[in-house]
Amino acid sequence: MRVSRLMLVTLRDDPAEAEIPSHKLLLRAGYIRRVGSGIYAYLPLLWRVLQKISAIVREELNATGALETLLPQLQPAELWQRSGRWAGYTAGEGIMFHLEDRQGRELGLGPTHEEVITALAGDLLRSYRQLPVNLYQIQTKFRDEIRPRFGLMRGREFIMKDAYSFHADEACLKQTYAAMDQAYRRIFSRCGLRAVAVEADSGAIGGSASQEFMVTAEAGEDLILASGDGRYAANQERAVSLPADAAPLPGGARAGGHGDDLATPAQSAIEVLCSAHGFDPSQTVKVLLLLARFEDGCQQPLLVSLRGDQQLNEVKLANAVSARCSAEHGTLLDISPLTAEAAAKEGLAPIPFGFMGPHLEDAVLVGARSWQPRFLRLADATATALESFVCGANSLDTHRVGASWGALCPAPESLDLRAAQPGDRCWHDPEQQLQASRGIEVGHIFQLGRKYSAALEATFTNEAGQEEPLWMGCYGIGVSRLAQAAVEQHHDANGICWPTAIAPYEVIVVIANVADAPQLELGEQLYGAFQAAGIDVLLDDRGERAGVKFKDADLLGIPWRVVVGRGAADGQVELVQRASGERSDVPAAEVLSQLQAHLERERAGLLSA
Repeated sequence: MRVSRLMLVTLRDDPAEAEIPSHKLLLRAGYIRRVGSGIYAYLPLLWRVLQKISAIVREELNATGALETLLPQLQPAELWQRSGRWAGYTAGEGIMFHLEDRQGRELGLGPTHEEVITALAGDLLRSYRQLPVNLYQIQTKFRDEIRPRFGLMRGREFIMKDAYSFHADEACLKQTYAAMDQAYRRIFSRCGLRAVAVEADSGAIGGSASQEFMVTAEAGEDLILASGDGRYAANQERAVSLPADAAPLPGGARAGGHGDDLATPAQSAIEVLCSAHGFDPSQTVKVLLLLARFEDGCQQPLLVSLRGDQQLNEVKLANAVSARCSAEHGTLLDISPLTAEAAAKEGLAPIPFGFMGPHLEDAVLVGARSWQPRFLRLADATATALESFVCGANSLDTHRVGASWGALCPAPESLDLRAAQPGDRCWHDPEQQLQASRGIEVGHIFQLGRKYSAALEATFTNEAGQEEPLWMGCYGIGVSRLAQAAVEQHHDANGICWPTAIAPYEVIVVIANVADAPQLELGEQLYGAFQAAGIDVLLDDRGERAGVKFKDADLLGIPWRVVVGRGAADGQVELVQRASGERSDVPAAEVLSQLQAHLERERAGLLSA
């Protein structure tokens, strides 16, 4: 391909809309163009990158025995209603684009395809003899993001590989899950990415176990917590740890465990309270009032107790609330703070916000117009482990010192609701501490179990002749996100440094001065020789100044550059490696063989990684 025919428009300055390096560089280098909020056109250079990534994905999945298919992007609401996810994806998370057709039937643009593939499997897989089966597709998905940002990282339209496996038993599911884990590791290695596998929350997709694959990068939206010995790594949403030991409260329990009242005027914040009276935050119990909203309209007040030095993990809380309420009330749509304004609107008497204790009575909810009249009471284990503590007295400007569970009130249900933090001790080895890094999620695999097959009645006949639901797994890779993640991980001050395996072209031949006949002739000769040898080659044959071409070559990030300049008359060219910046003068007659040797070494290195 010739640059003069590439429709290439590069930008010298960073676009105002771009916030992170990869987004800036893809726009500046002419790989993508914004069409609307969260909507991008993949221009020819990026399309070649996406095709190369997709080819690697296909090779690795086909090697596992997976079969490629293509599923409809337009999906009937009825399937999602049967699985129980329609309300969560439209009214709750609200990430599904949905519409009505001219007959009034509800439809959604697929953000994922569990329902569709499960319904098909229920029709087609009727006997254990047909199992296992693993189907995958590479297709555009849609998400109505609240705030699209970071280019292809969080867009409203994106390319994804999703696969779904079906099994006769859990053991077979786990075998395929392990095989896909290894296939994913090979895919990311072949793409030239440093990726780490971490434990993850299953989120709205659900399932008994899941694992994310993170490309480590400073601009990553996810916080990864990992042990220094490499034996544990998890997304912070999922991470567990040993919290620091609480400082004992001097004097222990007081007033029979009910605690002594302490005047704390305007000291509603833990930091202010502790500073004023010499308490350690770990000696306190803070109480959060929240409101959970469900698919059936139920609004459930929550009273959550945490040790004062801990932070709430909202994902763990949502999972705990769903486990206790969703069977009766349907999908959990959201959890939001319960505020004084909301309580007043509900018709409740004033609640002493900032001075609440875990013994706050359900009586404060009397008269609620639309809320449940009692709290769902939950506590983090760090709070329930305290033998005595400081807490709010349920009276403005007052706390209690020396309260204890049982005397003050029954201890709420004890759970892991805290957010693990960098520096926390590890469960598997308290001598190890969690270390933080940022990551970009590029893959996620799930053991779904029978969640969808049971809901959609997708059954098979087992060896005993009995009907039972299929066992399922789910496996996703963000193809377009992976392309941008590669740029985030591989760039420098001058532009992109593509890994060779997914670069749009392996080499760019730059003719420094196309008006110079020897340069033009040698450049054309090398271009033809590289093509004949099967090398992906780009020829910069534009009439631009040499400096402009060199800057564009750096910006585009093609792994190898052959410069045909003043040495052309003597049969000499310059060979430049983009990533390292190393350059050498090479006889034109030898440059093809040298390039082939470099490319072979790069391919071998990636495949053996």
